[in-house]
Amino acid sequence: MEIDILIGCEESGIVTREFRKRGLNAWSCDLLPTSGDLPQYHIQDDVLKVIEEHPEIKMGIFFPPCTHLAVSGARHFEQKRKDGRQQQGIDFFMAMINAPIEKIAVENPVGIMSSVYRKPDCIIQPWQFGDPYQKTTCLWLKNLPKLVPTNIIPPPYKKVDYWSNKRNPGGYSLKSITYQG
Repeated sequence: MEIDILIGCEESGIVTREFRKRGLNAWSCDLLPTSGDLPQYHIQDDVLKVIEEHPEIKMGIFFPPCTHLAVSGARHFEQKRKDGRQQQGIDFFMAMINAPIEKIAVENPVGIMSSVYRKPDCIIQPWQFGDPYQKTTCLWLKNLPKLVPTNIIPPPYKKVDYWSNKRNPGGYSLKSITYQG
């Protein structure tokens, strides 16, 4: 199996499906089985292991868990620093941004990576791409252009319920799913 584009930490298959619709050799990778409609293009494994085993990967788009990094959970930061969870999240994020891949995008919400690593290359909202939601999303880019809004939706916007416990079939919170736009 050869991989041109690896979509890491994506069990939903949403981003992978969009790349494959355009004829590109994209694969999703997650520790969980896919809940998406292209299980034949999903690798259930550690994304860092897959990166190591596939030096031919040309582009990586990564969605590392934000559980220990996002400002929405800042009230728990002290405990997460003490028990090492926050450092584990930082290390995982940095392993992806520093992967030996020519083109990289790492997505995360507003959080500590802006100060621990550097400010994101662009900050986007779903409403800039045709989805009537407000969810500030940061992108750190390597050899990729900034995203340019393609379909701006006027207000009012729906806010993402960060405290929702609703889960998709794969187990991740629905707030983590990539918007279609």
